[in-house]
Amino acid sequence: MFNRCADERSVAEHKRVAVIAVVDYGAGNLRSVTNVLDLLQAEYQVVCDASSISKASKVLLPGVGHFGQLCNAIDRLDLRSALIDSISSEIPYLGICLGMQVLFSSSDESPECKGLGIFEASVHKFEISERIPHMGWNTITSQAPSLLVESSQVQKSAYFAHSYFCPVVPSTTFTCEYGSVFSAVVEHNNVFGVQFHPEKSAQFGVGVINKFVGL
Repeated sequence: MFNRCADERSVAEHKRVAVIAVVDYGAGNLRSVTNVLDLLQAEYQVVCDASSISKASKVLLPGVGHFGQLCNAIDRLDLRSALIDSISSEIPYLGICLGMQVLFSSSDESPECKGLGIFEASVHKFEISERIPHMGWNTITSQAPSLLVESSQVQKSAYFAHSYFCPVVPSTTFTCEYGSVFSAVVEHNNVFGVQFHPEKSAQFGVGVINKFVGL
């Protein structure tokens, strides 16, 4: 999925513009995210169409809400193929919270809905013994080198708000523990996902988004 011949890549790159496509599927927390991009003076456009995603040099998918709602929205807006093609063309992608979860094949939240399938694993719900949602500040711990988080930051606090979690996979670079140990950050080539909300994680979170902007 991550490989494409050089000729196809060169044609796609020729059509792209140096702008981050912030995907609006109708429920994302766009204002907080775009406020950070404004602070960083990053070039971006809020988009809801496949053509804009196909032309962008980076894609950012903020995620708030329900897994099934997001999957249905990207299908209704005809965005699924554009997102997968963009990732396959080695365009940097950052998914935030639900935008990270949709990178996985499926979720217990909506078993009938298919994610993008970049990571072949399922998203699970926290055990009932834990207070749900997992909300507030928690520590993330380094598991592997990261392009999104400074190498000196072996442990850092980030702001979470979620009831479902992504399992630890080979591409996990940071984990968090809330009853279960789960993926806080995943990174695979040009694909990045964070379970926490960097736009609500103070200077640490601004730094994470800044790293993505600078890729």
